[in-house]
Amino acid sequence: MTTTAALPDDTRDDGVLLVLGTGDQTFSSYCLAAASMRSPLVLVSDAEPTWQQPYLRDHEVAEVGDLEDLRWAVARLAGRHEIKGVVTWDEHALVAASHIATDLAVPGQSSATATACRNKAASRAVWSSECVPSARSIRVTSLVTATTAARRIGLPVVLKPASHTGGIGVVKVDHFDELPAAFTYASARAKGQGQEGSGILVEEYLDGPEIAVECVTSHGITTAVAVTRTELGAGPHFQAVGHVVTAGDPLLAEVAPIAEAALDALGVNCGISHVEMRLTTTGPKLIEVNARLGGDLVGHLVRLATGIDLAAAAVDIALGREPDLTPTRAAAAGIRLLYPATSGTVRTAQPRPELGTPDWLERLVWEIRPGQQTLLSPQGDPGTARLGHLVVTGDDVAQVQEHLAHAEGLLDIAVDPQLATG
Repeated sequence: MTTTAALPDDTRDDGVLLVLGTGDQTFSSYCLAAASMRSPLVLVSDAEPTWQQPYLRDHEVAEVGDLEDLRWAVARLAGRHEIKGVVTWDEHALVAASHIATDLAVPGQSSATATACRNKAASRAVWSSECVPSARSIRVTSLVTATTAARRIGLPVVLKPASHTGGIGVVKVDHFDELPAAFTYASARAKGQGQEGSGILVEEYLDGPEIAVECVTSHGITTAVAVTRTELGAGPHFQAVGHVVTAGDPLLAEVAPIAEAALDALGVNCGISHVEMRLTTTGPKLIEVNARLGGDLVGHLVRLATGIDLAAAAVDIALGREPDLTPTRAAAAGIRLLYPATSGTVRTAQPRPELGTPDWLERLVWEIRPGQQTLLSPQGDPGTARLGHLVVTGDDVAQVQEHLAHAEGLLDIAVDPQLATG
């Protein structure tokens, strides 16, 4: 059932940007704020807007994953406003956004491209046919076929749901006796992938540092603007614990052509993309393409380090404008995602007084408060485990790492291992 925001019947404007979904306030509010500076906004989301309300001209509540329900909601908004573009930074709304953009005849991806970006099995097939370097991968639906695939590829392998992101359901397998538990783990988290993909992928393990290339595509031409270097926690779940972006990263020249080839092969013709890869001993190889702004405040880090506003660029592209990709800063920025050593009930989560408020500490946000529970993998996932995050700036990557270590060392975190019950 769709609900509608109150708006006088005679209230119209010169055109609005339609936003589909917004995600979590902690990690998405900067996107909505940047978008509101570029255009009046209307929103369709699964729930009545709360923190989003100050940024909006109008809204509808509808199930974004239900294309029929979504189309009715968009039609109601189109009756009150001239919709000039569609944008989303919500992974699960990418395919819906492509359909709505086609309906409205505004810039957007084709539904085939959006689906291929969401479905890692489809992406791998395209890259293999186009000779774009990526991990060998086989889609499976049972433990028997997973075992066969692992034998064909060779250990170690990685199991993951075909259409999830953010490390959900990802697990490394070093020995065949680990496969049953790993398949159960990945399968349990394969639910809710959406209609774009199903099943589990068994993939070649890519050894080496993980990075992402932040790309902007306008009128079919892709510009790689930054490299995000990712720090991963201990195996086997590949949980990201931090990212650093540095202006003028020399690695960009090496990895940009691969990212651009990956997007071109998938047919990406507009928008922002977060292209993940590993730097292996035989060269960079693709992990996946996220046809949206990177999570974990990556777009915010890019702006802090380079001055390039990817959220604003996404809006300009959606409205048919040329984005401004001129760097205005030459610095570095990083985020540390704070996880406890054990699952349990949070007893303490606070900074020590000596941390103070240095200029380089851009933010410290607690996502779980004392008395609440944190649940690590394999029982939980990043969304249930993370205590909070901090963002710092610096002149270069070394200074950012120094600031991250200094700030994290001045946090008092204590978790009682026994989970609360009842």
